[in-house]
Amino acid sequence: MDPVSIIRKKRDGESLTRKEMNLLIGGIGNETLPDYQAAAFLMATYIRGMNRDETRWLTEAMMNSGEVVDLSKVSGFTCDKHSTGGVGDKITMIIAPMAATLGLKVPMYSGKGLGHTGGTIDKLDAIAGFRTTLDTAAFVRSLNDIGIANSMQTETIAPADKRLYALRDVTATVDSIPLITGSIMSKKLACGANGLVLDVKFGNGAFMKTEQEARELASWLISMAPIRNIRVCALIDNMDDPLGYMVGNALEMMEVIDVLKGKHVNDLIEISTAIVSEMLRLSGETGNVEAMANEVLEDGRALAKFREWVAYSGGDAAVIDDFSRFPQASSRMDIVMGKAGYISQIYAQAIGEAAVYSGAGRLAKEDTLDYGAGIQLHVRRGDRIEAKDPVATLYFSTPRRDPGEIAEMIRGAFQLSEKPVPPLKRIVDTIHQ
Repeated sequence: MDPVSIIRKKRDGESLTRKEMNLLIGGIGNETLPDYQAAAFLMATYIRGMNRDETRWLTEAMMNSGEVVDLSKVSGFTCDKHSTGGVGDKITMIIAPMAATLGLKVPMYSGKGLGHTGGTIDKLDAIAGFRTTLDTAAFVRSLNDIGIANSMQTETIAPADKRLYALRDVTATVDSIPLITGSIMSKKLACGANGLVLDVKFGNGAFMKTEQEARELASWLISMAPIRNIRVCALIDNMDDPLGYMVGNALEMMEVIDVLKGKHVNDLIEISTAIVSEMLRLSGETGNVEAMANEVLEDGRALAKFREWVAYSGGDAAVIDDFSRFPQASSRMDIVMGKAGYISQIYAQAIGEAAVYSGAGRLAKEDTLDYGAGIQLHVRRGDRIEAKDPVATLYFSTPRRDPGEIAEMIRGAFQLSEKPVPPLKRIVDTIHQ
């Protein structure tokens, strides 16, 4: 048994054994297998696919290629959350203090954004001093002390996935359900939580474009739970329009704080309360979980926990009461449509791409961010506007493209209708094990 014979076997459409998968992924993880053979394996898998058993062995091997975090010293039920990515998705910063207030322990390893979907770490970095890199000991200590730990994924977690992920991007093998499943679940299972709520998005601003694709991915992700015997469920969530009104790192953190202070941003509250409710169910809670989740938002306890989280993490907690302490853009531009009508859609991907060009996101991993840049939406799907009403405001200091061009991108993201349209329904289903 050698790498060439394993790659040939997959190329010819045969199923791999657990032993073969372990040998191949082990070589990828410890870098003894060259990139050209790893790339050949990816292409063979992309074309021929994998069955559930193979995908489970792939996931397990990638998980075991590095550190599997031990959370046994954390008291209480640990529950993670994962989103497949979206525009304006700031849910992590809302659900973490909500869930922790209700007695759950929320361990999360997050990443930075690349392309039109933002990254949780970038948003937290908009708060001066906030520590977003924790070693395992500090991660466990944070969970026990305040109920929340969020950190950049360390180099020791699923290193085989990190290498394969980079190769998938340059070999046109990204959109493979088994490879996506292995990538997501190897990292999530390695993080050691007792439970996991998956937010699987579909639509023009998501990786999965249709509801059917999102359902299929959710089914595959959930089927990996027995590897570590964790409790898992998945929300199927529409990402045709951006989430909330703000897109951009500091802007999104301001919106998080506003929601925690009681501002009714309906889609953010809908998804946040749904996720926290499912986290409570996974923990064994049998009461009215929706009421419990809503209550901690309304009575200010989630805001108090957020304040505690920021201070504990070394961040400037004064930003909660003084938004001027966030990074600020030096320029702004209001966007008007020039005609009246009802907003029938706001294309999330176009808004996300415009935010990247404003300086809020990255075109390449090496790009630096302007934390004050981004886009504020003033309307939602279903709203009526007049010709001179601003639909959005662009914030920028050192944009990556001419501000006028970015403004046209934003204007093009808004579709108008002469007739009223209903608001977007976000959560279309919840799938359990």
